[in-house]
Amino acid sequence: MGASLSTLIWLDPDRSFEQQKAGSSRSRLFFRLRAVKNQLVRGARTASRKSAGAASRQWIKSHSPTASKRQANIGAKIKCCNNYVANLTQRCKQSVLGVLLDPETLSIPKNQMALSDYSSELIATAQSLASPGKGILAVDESTKTIGKRLGSIGVENTEANRQAYRGMLFTTAGLGDFISGAILYEETLFQNHADGESMVSKLGKLGIIPGIKVDKGLRPLAGAGSVETLCTGLDGLVERAADYYAQGARFAKWRAVLQITSDGCPSPLSVRENAWGLARYARSVQESGLVPIVEPEILMDGDHTIETTARIQEHVIQEVYHACQANGVLLEGTLLKPSMTVQGADCSDKADPAKVAAMTVRTLERSVPASVPGIVFLSGGLSEEAASVYLNNMNTIERKAKWNLGFSYGRALQHSCLKGWAGTNLEAGQKALLARAQANSEASLGRYVPGSQPSSDEQLFVAGYTY
Repeated sequence: MGASLSTLIWLDPDRSFEQQKAGSSRSRLFFRLRAVKNQLVRGARTASRKSAGAASRQWIKSHSPTASKRQANIGAKIKCCNNYVANLTQRCKQSVLGVLLDPETLSIPKNQMALSDYSSELIATAQSLASPGKGILAVDESTKTIGKRLGSIGVENTEANRQAYRGMLFTTAGLGDFISGAILYEETLFQNHADGESMVSKLGKLGIIPGIKVDKGLRPLAGAGSVETLCTGLDGLVERAADYYAQGARFAKWRAVLQITSDGCPSPLSVRENAWGLARYARSVQESGLVPIVEPEILMDGDHTIETTARIQEHVIQEVYHACQANGVLLEGTLLKPSMTVQGADCSDKADPAKVAAMTVRTLERSVPASVPGIVFLSGGLSEEAASVYLNNMNTIERKAKWNLGFSYGRALQHSCLKGWAGTNLEAGQKALLARAQANSEASLGRYVPGSQPSSDEQLFVAGYTY
């Protein structure tokens, strides 16, 4: 029974080990009853062995009514115990799966109660974000990174200019037809438009769900390779997430970064620590009502082949979901944001779009649970056009799982838009943004015709990219 119950627990990724322990009183009673049953069975077997002996046969013959009665008594007790254990087993299974949560008999830890308060909302939000034909606009660049973007068009990095640029994005008429959510930097979440209305309110008018980048950036991972990092920001995350929720955010993002090198990176330590960090983040923000976007990015840096990327990415994503199960993450209330399965930027053997799509879908089918409602790809330095073409090809492949394949692009949605805006040209910036949003919307449905929307083929790869 112990093995089968353990199997049952791990087949249910939505329940934590803490919740599984919640029925501990019932579990202890179950194991006591099983011990009693085993004692009775051993007693019956002992009696049978004795009755088989030559010396015992004479005794049983002379006392057969008593012996028969005793055997019948033991049999009845075993049957009664079996029935009770079977009934209790079913109740234990139901409790583990959340079917039977009787407050009179079952004590649920407070942290599990917090998650249960938001479970329906988390699932609904995740499904909305993963709506077919829509994707996510990633505008969560740090102040330093957006400064580099503004500098590329000759605009000074001031709060007023950052406000003007993001205000241009969030007032693009019709954007909500193609975009379901927008990931914001903390400054933007609490910022007002120049007209005094909050940025969150501007997004709401477009039907776009606000999200928030919650990690505190990357730090070197002690004991690992020289290029390996760990994402920080878990301390106080539940409380911060509650503040973000109160401000209007309904989902979050946390970016873990892994790099493939010829000397063995990503190391087992790096994979394990980053997977655990993603899982802890996911569970923490769910406690405060935010849908976590789980982002284990494999950088394009290096000269590795697409086959190497596929092998490593498959392992990384599997480890992420093992960690999510251990932390009781509600998978139906999450999204995955992976990089596409591509070769390293310096690899001479370039895969064509069809191979990239096939390898990416295969990697995901081998590693992502079907309970995850949507997968939204990062562009990871691909050009605007390549990001759309690769996504389109994926959505023409018949898949085993039903998760929606969409997009969560930053540079691949904003590159032409930023250049068109150039600090003052609102119309040109919004027109370029709308064109790329529509192109990727069509790609997420497998209907994009390459070149049908204005785009840039400029490679956006930046070595060791951070933001």
